[in-house]
Amino acid sequence: MASTRDIRRRIKSVKNTRQITKAMELVAASKMKRAQQATLAGRPYAQLMAEMLGALASRVDEAQHPFLTHREVKTRGVLLITTNIGLCGALNANLLKQVTEIKSPVKYVTIGRKGTQFIARTKRDLIADFKVDDRGSFNEVKVAVEFMMKQFLDGVIDTIEVLYPRFKNTLVQQTVLRPVLPLTNVRDFIQNLQTESGAVSKPQSDEREILFEPNAPQVLEALLPFYVNRYIHQLVLSAKASEFSARMVAMKTANDNASNLIDDLSLEYNKARQAAITQEILEISAGQAAL
Repeated sequence: MASTRDIRRRIKSVKNTRQITKAMELVAASKMKRAQQATLAGRPYAQLMAEMLGALASRVDEAQHPFLTHREVKTRGVLLITTNIGLCGALNANLLKQVTEIKSPVKYVTIGRKGTQFIARTKRDLIADFKVDDRGSFNEVKVAVEFMMKQFLDGVIDTIEVLYPRFKNTLVQQTVLRPVLPLTNVRDFIQNLQTESGAVSKPQSDEREILFEPNAPQVLEALLPFYVNRYIHQLVLSAKASEFSARMVAMKTANDNASNLIDDLSLEYNKARQAAITQEILEISAGQAAL
């Protein structure tokens, strides 16, 4: 049996660890709440974008836009969204497992240090990596998205897909590979935008006579890239909410395990202390008997 001094040292060490995991749990909970609020705040904006795009969809020839033109897929482009640090359960492991299951030629763009390190370590084709802060800043996400759109238009990649952890609730995060470009049609894109933003109402068909300046095709050409930026930004916000949820749950589990371990060590300490006291009493009794 370990000495009482060793047990006290272990209890102190576990208590210090529990303080750290508790603090990390509270920080992750705060950041998760903020990410959820950012996602909710974007819903009315996403709904308005869907309505504007719906008004354009019935007035243009969609086949004229390069984002709506289908071509042979030789090289896929995947935006991999992971975390910068660990301590978030199986979140990153599930994402990276999905990467290993992709067998077709792929060029990767990454957001998050864990994904960047994995792609580099496994010698997959990494063409760029980008940093995005915990708030999921639109301006930072926009840089990555515009880079991928340029690669798509230049023919370097034939698709744009996003591999990310979709936030479902605090306990459940789904690994999702979401196709973005090329779009099947504007209507499907509107539906995807609404689904990811959480909007429930469908855009109403606008039968009014609307005059677009300079014209509807040029307006669509200008707006679609912006909408793609907004859509992927919504996916990043969902990934951030998933990260902080997974980390909060992982830290709560670690905190509970530390409390259980402290209870077990305290019981072991009391047994060792009682055994030591009993032994001292026996030695005193034996000494007195000898006298």
